Amino acid sequence: MFDILGESFRNIANKIRFSDDEKALDKALEELKKSLLKNDVHHKVTKEIIQQVEQKTKTLGIGKQNFLKSLEEAILSILHSSKSYGFVFSNKPPTTILMTGLQGSGKTTSSAKLANYLKTKNKKVLLAACDLQRLAAVKQLQQLGEQIEVEVFSLQDQDALEVAKQAKQKAIDSQYDVLIIDTAGRLAIDEKLMQELEAIKQAIQPDEIFYVADSLSGQDGVRTASSFNEKLDISGVILSKFDSDTKGGIALSIAYQIGLPLRFIGVGEKIPDFEIFIPDRIVSRLMGAGDIASLAEKTAGILSQKEAKDITKKIKKGQFGFMDFINQLENMKKLGSMSSIVSMIPGLGNMANTLKNVDLENSVEIKNIKAMVNSMTPKERDNPDILNGSRRKRIAQGCGLDVSDINRIIKQFDNAAKMAKRFSNKNGMQELMNMMGQMKHLKR
Repeated sequence: MFDILGESFRNIANKIRFSDDEKALDKALEELKKSLLKNDVHHKVTKEIIQQVEQKTKTLGIGKQNFLKSLEEAILSILHSSKSYGFVFSNKPPTTILMTGLQGSGKTTSSAKLANYLKTKNKKVLLAACDLQRLAAVKQLQQLGEQIEVEVFSLQDQDALEVAKQAKQKAIDSQYDVLIIDTAGRLAIDEKLMQELEAIKQAIQPDEIFYVADSLSGQDGVRTASSFNEKLDISGVILSKFDSDTKGGIALSIAYQIGLPLRFIGVGEKIPDFEIFIPDRIVSRLMGAGDIASLAEKTAGILSQKEAKDITKKIKKGQFGFMDFINQLENMKKLGSMSSIVSMIPGLGNMANTLKNVDLENSVEIKNIKAMVNSMTPKERDNPDILNGSRRKRIAQGCGLDVSDINRIIKQFDNAAKMAKRFSNKNGMQELMNMMGQMKHLKR
């Protein structure tokens, strides 16, 4: 997400080596212009950013840090909107969301991802299957609903308008906090599609109308969003498949050209790979400063304070066992893809693309570790120190691995536990950041 754009920003800024060097600033601005256009940022948006950066940098004084600060402020001004960000709840439940967009934009998956996000906020959510045009759309939503344990409302032999009206009544009668209506899309905008959406809007009076845009659609996506907005008065945009769009230009273009706030972004294929779009946080990540606030919020929805304290105590006392490790792997899977998590950690943004295909669920190494743990006795899982030669041989036979594999995994676990204990002390975070800094220096 924004990988190429963020990296090019930092490379351009590095070329301004001296204070008050106007020639260097001119070259940097020219490179910035090329970089923005190359990354699918519309020429009008590019022109606005260049003008703001030039003016602000000269006001602050030409230099690398002032250039980056001016660029950060310029992008923030582009992304800021007078409309709301994230999710706004209605004063009178249920908050009703109408999901719109073209066929193939990721609307149904985004509906499920939004439902899952709200569920982590302890909200009771109902999904309504009103996409009756695409074969298997209802079944897809039902499967996703089952996966995230959210009820899906559907009717046979009824049109989309009737399904939407009855879903709204059910949400009211059963005291749901939120109703999310997944509507039909088309391969292109047509009159029949818009009439159906306008009829549903009139009947259910939604609190929000979200347009789901495919991040890979570029300027076509911006034009389509504009058309939907003219007909339906869109209140916000969800960008799907944002992890596939290393350029990221569509985000800036939609915000500036249409004036619509980006509300959420889909950053991976997994259901938890869905993030609230808060401009300050996204720009912080773009500039390489991470996004600790979003990471903390995401973690809080998965790991309770008590559980976090218990784990910390175990690590400090050297009592962190294999079952604790497996349990935390399961929690990690709920956070989403590794790349989206790493991109939130200051200084590690450049690693996100490298970790894009890391899958905790299907990794051969993780499967081997789980097989090994399942072959252990409860006592061995809680206390790895008792794993002598004969125990390791028995475990290897039980899980189909070689003893050398068992020895290697146990050694890796032991080293990881020692490192975790070291970093769990009072100065641990500073020590970790220092180590990262040294590694970064060595890579250069």
